[in-house]
Amino acid sequence: MSRDPASLVALAAGSARVLVVLALASGLVAAVDASATHRSQIRIRDPFVLPVAAEQAYYVYGTTTAGIFDGGIERKAVMAFRTVDLDHWEDPVAVWEVPADHWGRETVWAPEVHRYRGRYYLFVTLTSTEALPTPEGRPRNVRRGTEILVADSPLGPFRPLGRGPQTPPDWMALDGSLWVEDGVPYMVFCHEWAQITDGSFDVVRLSEDLKAAVGAPQLLFHASAAPWVRCRGDIGELYQGRRYHAYVSDGGWLHRTKGGTLLMLWSSYGPRRYAVGIARSTSGSVLGPWEQGPDPLWLDDGGHPMLFETFDGRLVMAIHQPNREVERARFFELEDLGDTLRIRREIGGE
Repeated sequence: MSRDPASLVALAAGSARVLVVLALASGLVAAVDASATHRSQIRIRDPFVLPVAAEQAYYVYGTTTAGIFDGGIERKAVMAFRTVDLDHWEDPVAVWEVPADHWGRETVWAPEVHRYRGRYYLFVTLTSTEALPTPEGRPRNVRRGTEILVADSPLGPFRPLGRGPQTPPDWMALDGSLWVEDGVPYMVFCHEWAQITDGSFDVVRLSEDLKAAVGAPQLLFHASAAPWVRCRGDIGELYQGRRYHAYVSDGGWLHRTKGGTLLMLWSSYGPRRYAVGIARSTSGSVLGPWEQGPDPLWLDDGGHPMLFETFDGRLVMAIHQPNREVERARFFELEDLGDTLRIRREIGGE
C-alpha cells in the first residue's frame, strides 16, 4: 500500500503519542518527541547510526529506494531519522536529494555518514541505467558505485566531491565505507557477485580530501573464503525471478577491538538465509591478509552490520532483519573479547 507525504506524517503522529522521558548516562534528561514513530513500524534496510554527542541523539540513515513506513514514499534521496533512545524515531528528513541529471538515480543504497577532519562525509551506493558488459550467465550489469559527498552538518546539505563514484567506473561496486589507518584514509567496498560471480571485498586508498581514489583497488577476500557462506542459488534464493550460482559480499564494517585486533563484520547467505560473519586481519592492517571465522555471529536472516558506541559506553551492532520486504532495524549490545565479538543481548525493540 502506498502513502503520500501527508499520510506519512499522519502515520508518524498516530503511532506514538506517549511522551517518554529517558535519563541518559551523561546525566542529561531527554524527552522523546510525542509524535515520534516506534522503529517497529519503520521499514529500513542497511541502517547506519551516527551518534551526535552535542545533542545526545542518534541519526539513523538507511536505504530508501524501496520506501519506508512499510512501502510508503519511495525517495531518490538519502533520508535521516533522529532518535534519543534508538526506539522512537522522529519523522525523516532528506539530507541529499539526488539531482534529476545525476549519473545514478535508479537506486539509493546503504548510506553511511562519517565525521572526518571536522566535516561530515556521506558514502552512498548509487545505480544508473548505463549498461556494462555482462558476463555470460549473469544478470544484466549496470553502472553501480559508491559516491562520496561532504557537508558541515550530519543533516547536510551534502554536495558531491567529484563527478561520479570513487569506486572503479567499470565495476559493479557497492557498500563503500571509510577506514582511517595511520592517518591514511581508505575505502573498503564490495565488488558485486552479479559481475564476478564470487563477490569480493576490496580496498582502495583515498586522497586526503577523500575526493578521489589513489591507485588501483586491492582484493581483500572473496565471499566463498568463509566456511559458513552458501551459494545463494543452492539455498533457493532467487534474483529477479532466477536462480544464479553466486556468492554474495555485502555490508563490510571494520572494528578495532580493545585488544588491538582488526575485525571485519560482513554479510552473505549462510546456512539459514542471510547472516553476519567475522573476518580477522592477521597483520592488524586493513590490507590483510584476512582469515574467516568458522561460524556466523548472526544467523537469522538479517545483515548489513555496522557498529557504534552509545552515550553510556556500550558497543552496539545495527542490522536489518529480516532480509526481505518488511525489514526492521535491530540493535544488539556486543561484548568485546579482545580477538572477537559476541552478542550479549538485544537492545529495545519492545
